[in-house]
Amino acid sequence: MEKKAQYIKSIEIDSLWSNRKHVKWELRPDVNILSGSNGEGKSTIINRSARHLDIIREGRITANPEDGVKVNFYPEDATSIHFDVISSIDRPLMSSEMIGKISGADIRTELDWQLYNLQRRYLNYQVNIGNRIIALLSTSNPDDQRLATEITKSKKQFQDLVDELFAPTAKTIVRDSNEILFNQYGETIPPYMLSSGEKQLLVILLTALVQENRPGVMLMDEPEISLHIEWQQRLITLIRTLNPNTQIILCTHSPAIIMDGWMDAVTEISDITK
Repeated sequence: MEKKAQYIKSIEIDSLWSNRKHVKWELRPDVNILSGSNGEGKSTIINRSARHLDIIREGRITANPEDGVKVNFYPEDATSIHFDVISSIDRPLMSSEMIGKISGADIRTELDWQLYNLQRRYLNYQVNIGNRIIALLSTSNPDDQRLATEITKSKKQFQDLVDELFAPTAKTIVRDSNEILFNQYGETIPPYMLSSGEKQLLVILLTALVQENRPGVMLMDEPEISLHIEWQQRLITLIRTLNPNTQIILCTHSPAIIMDGWMDAVTEISDITK
């Protein structure tokens, strides 16, 4: 039977740059921030690790020595892990017109595409919690009824956080909709009409929510790119508020990312390469 890992214990990469650099990165189970100068290989480490997990399909370990990446899980006998890769750059999609016709949504950029896929996961998330609530309420056990109330808290917490963060532009989430929509000055707008920074933050927080408090990994390459300084400072704490069981692995150039108490989670790339 397949056993899911709680987190990634370490990442090893051979031949980071044409046999000139080798990486061994021992990871914490909560937050891991990779820092270093431009061109040292931070993004390469994140992206090669993400491709390796994607290659082995749903985070499942297989023998794949050709990519030079080795991911070690905790516990050691785990065979796969839940993971999400978040892209921060809002680049135009080459096939946006075709995707828009298929999806029926105004999808033009990579962040739009991520939001579209997250909308589908958000619907599944709501079905899952709805089924769990029905099952709990069908019993006469007071503890089950209390748990049914607890289950709804994460969704409301997500909605409250987004409303707070988007308050300067008077945007609020439409709370009686099955998909993510916003009210702004009496008009209903889809998430694809948000600014790049708003889309980026929404992608990150929505990903944390739909992980449903499961252990797993969020891999991010410079997630601060379009975020203003206050959002950068709060980013890690916001993610862990929505899912304290997710392991965060990211690289950054921004000192603001560590300002909310994450200084000890920083690893310099020079310390893990040889």
